[in-house]
Amino acid sequence: MEWLNNLLWNDGVAHTILLLALVITAGILLGKIKIGGVSLGITFILFAGIAMSHFGFRADHHVLHFVKEFGLILFIYAIGLQVGPGFFSSFKKGGLTLNLLAAGIVLSGVGITVLLHLAGHIPMPAMVGVLSGAVTNTPGLGAAQEAYIGVTGAGNPSIALGYAVAYPLGVVGIILSMLLLRYIFRINLSKENERLAAMEADNKNAVCLLSLEVKNPDLFGKDIKTILELTGRKIVISRVCHAEGKIELASSKSILHEDDKVLVITTPRDREAVTGLIGRAIEMSNEQWNKLSSDFVSRRILVTLSEVSGKTLAQLNLRNRFGVNITRVNRAGIDLIARPTLALQMGDRVMVVGTLDAIAGVEKVLGNQLKRLREPNLIPIFTGIFLGVLLGSIPFVIPGIPQPVKLGLAGGPLVVAILISVFGPKLKLVTYATMSANLMLREIGISLFLACVGLEAGEQFIETVRHGGLLWVGLGVIITVVPLFVFGIIGKKWCKLNYFSLMGLLAGSTTDPPALSYAVATAGHDTPSISYASVYPLTMFLRVLSAQLLIVFFV
Repeated sequence: MEWLNNLLWNDGVAHTILLLALVITAGILLGKIKIGGVSLGITFILFAGIAMSHFGFRADHHVLHFVKEFGLILFIYAIGLQVGPGFFSSFKKGGLTLNLLAAGIVLSGVGITVLLHLAGHIPMPAMVGVLSGAVTNTPGLGAAQEAYIGVTGAGNPSIALGYAVAYPLGVVGIILSMLLLRYIFRINLSKENERLAAMEADNKNAVCLLSLEVKNPDLFGKDIKTILELTGRKIVISRVCHAEGKIELASSKSILHEDDKVLVITTPRDREAVTGLIGRAIEMSNEQWNKLSSDFVSRRILVTLSEVSGKTLAQLNLRNRFGVNITRVNRAGIDLIARPTLALQMGDRVMVVGTLDAIAGVEKVLGNQLKRLREPNLIPIFTGIFLGVLLGSIPFVIPGIPQPVKLGLAGGPLVVAILISVFGPKLKLVTYATMSANLMLREIGISLFLACVGLEAGEQFIETVRHGGLLWVGLGVIITVVPLFVFGIIGKKWCKLNYFSLMGLLAGSTTDPPALSYAVATAGHDTPSISYASVYPLTMFLRVLSAQLLIVFFV
């Protein structure tokens, strides 16, 4: 049994892999336990690693360091690919308000951290760890550790220890902040749902199908191109049923006459204006249109060819080539109106109306082969990681800062992943990955990172709690609750946010999945997820950057 003893207690590569596998497995199993409907989830891997290290299990330091950094890069890069397509659009209109509030939460938390550091003379590395744990932001922890090594040339276990002791009440504090705001504003969930329904009816991004009868004399004898120019709104005319019963696919040259019926795709906001311009609404469902136009069928075709990604509908010219109509494009579960300037991306589902032969031709152009989407595209991933590490290693000199600032192994890959996911299709890079593939990459990365952090910090964890650790817990609660409470009041009272959107904002500004899960369960629908996703990219970027700046400024 000597071989087993060596495997369990020596510090070779096999021992390290065995230990990591055991820690990750135990942590995931413990993470399934819920207390009050809330679970720490995958973060239990950190505590499993601490426990194993406390009871004498050790691993080779160099191997742990490599696995930890590589796991962090995988996690960060996968997050960047996921949130990148919505990063810049999240700043527009309603998303701008949410992101300003989220930025306020992040910056106020950083400010409180600095004040507590100065007032209590607590070392900044420990305070940054407490900050990352209080807002449940693991990438911030990784960024702080990497920045500390860059500044001093050595690690500091107090960063991970501060994170570990503050994290549990960080999760609870976020949910308590939601409950406290609900109590203060006496939120009635039924009334909030009514408000939400009214807001959704005014949503510019939503898509609705509208059947209209042409009654406006100014449109008689005019072609659809002229009519679209008159509307100046988001609108696609799919089919025309002439008064004599003839059905045709609408084109820019189609002429409208009195009593013609048209199938229009528009937005709820533009519905009334479009109806007033064309004539009057009639009761005619999409299924009834399909029965009338038996020669035409509608199909959703999947974009799976890389050469199509990044091209606009106007460039593809599918209407003139095949005699079909493109009415809308579904991207990540959201229907978009198929305007000529809309650029397609891998994974888009394009709604095509036409004959079976014509649709078969469009399928050849767009791909429509699900198998191709399941194939891993590894070149963009490793090219992006290479560029991310390169960018993260470049020192930036900022006036007033004693040390050059680097984006590091956390910030560099995050920035590159966001940029590649947004601009990659235009450069013919296939950045698409299925949600399951992205999630697998992300979960493997964060699992490896948390296991290594726990094994490195566990030896000193108990002593830390005995000598000042409880103070760190209290400071973490302050960092968690105060910013969420203050900006929650601002969001509800002055910005008039719906409570469900507000819950998503609070969860997103702390990048906390358990809090989001609680918010979605409370709402009974996915509204919190929308605001969570809107603020998540900017929040993640600010959390990673601010953690590094605190180390550079104060160490």
